[in-house]
Amino acid sequence: MSAWEQNPPVRLPNERAITPEVVAEHGLSPEEYQHVLKIMEREPTLVELGIFSAMWSEHCSYKSSKVWLKKLPTSAPWVIQGPGENAGVIDIGDGQAAIFKMESHNHPSYIEPYQGAATGVGGILRDVFTMGARPIANVNALRFGDPAHPRTRHLVEGVVAGIGGYGNCMGIPTVAGETSFHRAYNENCLVNAMTVGIARTDRIFYAAAAGLGNPVVYVGSKTGRDGIHGATMASAEFTEDSESKRPTVQVGDPFVEKLLLEACLELMETDAIIAIQDMGAAGLTSSSFEMADKGGLGVEIDLDKVPMRETGMNPYELMLSESQERMLMVLKPGHEEDARRIFEKWELDFAIIGRLTDTRRMVLRWHDDVVASIPIPPVVTEAPVYERPWTPTPLPPALSAQEVPPPQDYAQALLKLVGSPDQCSKAWVWRQYDHLIMGNTAIRPGGDAAVVRVPGGNGKALAITSDCTPRYCQAHPETGGRQAVAEAWRNLTATGATPLACTDNMNFGNPQKPEIMGQFAGCVMGMAEACTALSFPIVSGNVSLYNETEGRGILPTPVIGGVGVMKDVAGCVEIAIREEGLVVVLVGETRGHLGQSIYLRDILGREDGAPPPVDLAAEKRHGDFVRMQIQAGRIAACHDLSDGGLGLALAEMAMAGGVGLTVSPPADTGCPPHAWLFGEDQARYVLAVRPAAVEAVSRDAAAAGVPAARLGTSGGATLTVEGLLAISVAELRRAHESWLPAYMEARH
Repeated sequence: MSAWEQNPPVRLPNERAITPEVVAEHGLSPEEYQHVLKIMEREPTLVELGIFSAMWSEHCSYKSSKVWLKKLPTSAPWVIQGPGENAGVIDIGDGQAAIFKMESHNHPSYIEPYQGAATGVGGILRDVFTMGARPIANVNALRFGDPAHPRTRHLVEGVVAGIGGYGNCMGIPTVAGETSFHRAYNENCLVNAMTVGIARTDRIFYAAAAGLGNPVVYVGSKTGRDGIHGATMASAEFTEDSESKRPTVQVGDPFVEKLLLEACLELMETDAIIAIQDMGAAGLTSSSFEMADKGGLGVEIDLDKVPMRETGMNPYELMLSESQERMLMVLKPGHEEDARRIFEKWELDFAIIGRLTDTRRMVLRWHDDVVASIPIPPVVTEAPVYERPWTPTPLPPALSAQEVPPPQDYAQALLKLVGSPDQCSKAWVWRQYDHLIMGNTAIRPGGDAAVVRVPGGNGKALAITSDCTPRYCQAHPETGGRQAVAEAWRNLTATGATPLACTDNMNFGNPQKPEIMGQFAGCVMGMAEACTALSFPIVSGNVSLYNETEGRGILPTPVIGGVGVMKDVAGCVEIAIREEGLVVVLVGETRGHLGQSIYLRDILGREDGAPPPVDLAAEKRHGDFVRMQIQAGRIAACHDLSDGGLGLALAEMAMAGGVGLTVSPPADTGCPPHAWLFGEDQARYVLAVRPAAVEAVSRDAAAAGVPAARLGTSGGATLTVEGLLAISVAELRRAHESWLPAYMEARH
């Protein structure tokens, strides 16, 4: 037995005593601390307590969500790597893989919106390129509070600038996403960032350390004091003193990250790397523990060799700092100097800070003194796992369309919807992002999904989207979970892509409240059903809990980021109708469901009723039919139906292409006209069919048992729904494009 196993580590000068108050400050419950004592067989040092605090935080350990996440389907023949690594990996053919993940930076973005959002982008980029992928696209899903709230403009401005600033400097296009508003996010905005990258299937890098005595290497930026306790902060509710947590927000430098990306990818072309891990949440602590545990090894680290950018830093700060743009690697012996030359060429720090051992312990030295000695497996495998009590959310009574009054003026109702905060044009947002850089963006932001050409893919492309309807999840989580997955799948399908897999970002309130845990459980159950039925597995993701301030929680928001593939980008379609004489066809059954609709909310000021039911068999049948028609070259434009139903979909298709439409309600709609126009029934698409293909489309629909009703034709400069409304496309565009710029300009 070595000396450091026989004797406890030394304590740092002026180290605080471990009191119940100090334990509580570290986010550990008394019961959890008792388990720490059992594992350590002694009182921990403050450094060791900090490590347990970070590793057992909700953000790192998933202690409230793990039992439910195991219910999600994560495998398919095309899945190379599911959850458990830095990102998910799927085979897209031709020896290429798509690597992608979505993560949250909610709490940091509320405290310091620019840096919170920027470092969220930086972190998710590292998760992807640490596995050997060159990022080709970013996506973001943003949710802000009531536009009238005094802090909302400030948050929108800072978050959008942070996302654009980091992504633009990295030279990676931001191609898709969502931006919406609701009072439930007043004190807790959501910033979910997703990155998709491309790698060779035979050059994918993982985090499992291997090889006794192999060097542990630190690369990237120097370590500072920013972000200390970031993971712990992200695992707690906000209170009135949230501004005091500003030092826990990391500070990013995209120019350094660009250098780190290029240096890592250059080294990955050699045979030097055994394992690599991003230093994300909990920094050096999580990266070192995860690499060692996955490899079944121990680690000794000389903390005084860690590059530091501030004077007087101590081991506690070095282990818990979340300074950005850093990586931890295990290299093959003999490759150290080759690796050093690469990183120094890119003007980055390179330091051999430790070595792998067979002890399965984390031993930290500080100027030759052992300051921490922790058994690795229990920290990872014995992290608390809670089966929290949960209360199911009952399905609200269905709302009959006859109970919902029609608008006094259909045209004014549609104009109000297209110009509302949620449905208005988000061009003000995405024009701040360089969405065309790299030259591979085939379908730009603003449609159902972005389409990005795959470099070296011989015309192949990826469709990428993010989706969630939180008001559905609030009303009935199980239905909302199903719908979030189904809408992401539809949005990919509407471009002509074959959906392959998704990543999730589970944003919820305090899981210790049974009703909140019930929302989480319900959403997961609905998502699992939909992913299974649609062969659309979840391969990566993130859970963000405690999104509450002073006890007020957000809407349950399980965001789904979807990825699909198409063999030939030339065959993709957009929502824009650009030609006259096309035939407008509605695919799917319309029952006029108005419960939880935006018509109900934005026109009548109500948020009630059940969300629309999701028939997963119909979703699959209708989507497969639509994709087949697109791939056969019969469809000039396609749009899935979601918020605002048929009325909003027709308006968006006309506005996107600048060509009007004339449609007629069927003789028997089966529901009142306003329900037919604004109902949010699922599993539906609008197709703009080339005239010569109309008969073939109708024949295939009948053979597949898919409802397909001819509604009208494209042409002119007006959207006309006979008997209900006629609005010029120019007027629709004015309403659609004016709200967000006017709102943001009002602060200046």
